[in-house]
Amino acid sequence: MQSNRSYSTMLIDSFHSNCATHPPPAQHPSGVRAFLSPLTRNLAAEPSAEVVVNHLPDFLILGTQKGGTTSLHHFLAGHPEVTTAAQKEVHFFDLNHHLGLDWYRAQFPEVPPGRITGEATPYYLFHPLAAERACRVVPDARLIVLLRDPAERAWSHYHHVVRQGEEPLSFEEALAREEERLAGEADRIRRDGSYYSFAHRKYSYRSRGLYADQLSAWRAHFPLEQFLLLRSEDLFDAPAETWRRVTDFLGLSPSELPAQRRHNSYPHPPLSGPIRQRLAEYFAPHNLRLRDEWGLTLHEEAR
Repeated sequence: MQSNRSYSTMLIDSFHSNCATHPPPAQHPSGVRAFLSPLTRNLAAEPSAEVVVNHLPDFLILGTQKGGTTSLHHFLAGHPEVTTAAQKEVHFFDLNHHLGLDWYRAQFPEVPPGRITGEATPYYLFHPLAAERACRVVPDARLIVLLRDPAERAWSHYHHVVRQGEEPLSFEEALAREEERLAGEADRIRRDGSYYSFAHRKYSYRSRGLYADQLSAWRAHFPLEQFLLLRSEDLFDAPAETWRRVTDFLGLSPSELPAQRRHNSYPHPPLSGPIRQRLAEYFAPHNLRLRDEWGLTLHEEAR
């Protein structure tokens, strides 16, 4: 009997044998500097008339949500050697995986020699199935992760959902009910890859700040040299150095940083001291693990 599975689905499955499982990182004393090896693609090669059609991404910006991914995507789109996807958030490895590999390819433009392409979907970092799915399709992709002070990230995330009219609770109430709202949702996504969890995506204010846990899931499928971890705050506090690290990591020619305008950023009141203190205490052991395993000290911890 002939299978009724689509060719795209079978092709994705065929990548599985090439998707290595990597051990979790031990303490990493050299920090993120060790992750800065360039792409193997020779961007300095002589250009030709050949065009690669519907090229799969060379890089993914994984997250975190409300961590500067939109700004970095815009900066990269302005580099002369980068051609980004038709839209910033393609959501193939989280929400649109059922549409198949042909659909994913169609989201990327024609890429001439000497250029690279990529996309930025900040739900990838947190989604339970995204890492394994990505490894099957783009096992050599470079992975960029922007990590923001998790207390400020949670506060910004909350206001983002409030602006969308999807959060009726106060911030303190939402934090108190987060565990209840998210109970069993990640497991249900793992059991049924087509399941969409509104709560997992929208109400994960604290949970998305547990960066070491999320990175470990990706590290199980990708080697260390394919990661670049950045502090979100450095994108604007130290833009030239941060931009240099990004272009070096992707093997791009040095270039001036495009106009430094924050994208997808909206004003909201400052986070109150007592709530910030409680969140800082909650995140402290997780931030310590991030520092020990990945060599990254978050902005709040570095003060």
